Amino acid sequence: MTFNFEQVHNYYERLVFEEVVQRAALFPAYSNDMLGDVACVALNRLPARYVRHDVDMMFYLTEQERQAIELSLEEAIAFAFRFVGERSAKNAN
Repeated sequence: MTFNFEQVHNYYERLVFEEVVQRAALFPAYSNDMLGDVACVALNRLPARYVRHDVDMMFYLTEQERQAIELSLEEAIAFAFRFVGERSAKNAN
């Protein structure tokens, strides 16, 4: 029997990647490597939510759950940009 798991992914990955790209202009000193680190730090602060289709997850969430996801995403992204920036500054000294 053959299984196809290509559709399975962490729901937060796309959200984090899009948010990092969107905010990258606010951090012109961040290299591509640093932005990759930001994405990793943010994803590690969020719970793993594996889905096959993003729309399926959104359909079953309550409004409170959607708001909680938005808040946790914002907090994780803000933390990650600060964390990577601070680490980079320490390594530069």
